[in-house]
Amino acid sequence: MSTQAESLAPVAEAPEPEESSSTALRVITWFSVGIAVAALGIFVGNEIRSRSRFKKRTPYDFYANAGEQDAGEFGVGI
Repeated sequence: MSTQAESLAPVAEAPEPEESSSTALRVITWFSVGIAVAALGIFVGNEIRSRSRFKKRTPYDFYANAGEQDAGEFGVGI
């Protein structure tokens, strides 16, 4: 029979290489998913921001530079 000292001794087990590579692939996958979600969030946020800025324009904004002409434009053309 085994004694109590033998049962308390730690058993050395070598980690399986498949488990460590599976863990590494899982970490890489979740990191990639996180980066993709962040990029998509930045893109969608930028689109929403640019569209809301465009909607806030007034009719006067469309003609704000109507009177401004460069001196080089005069006398050019037919």
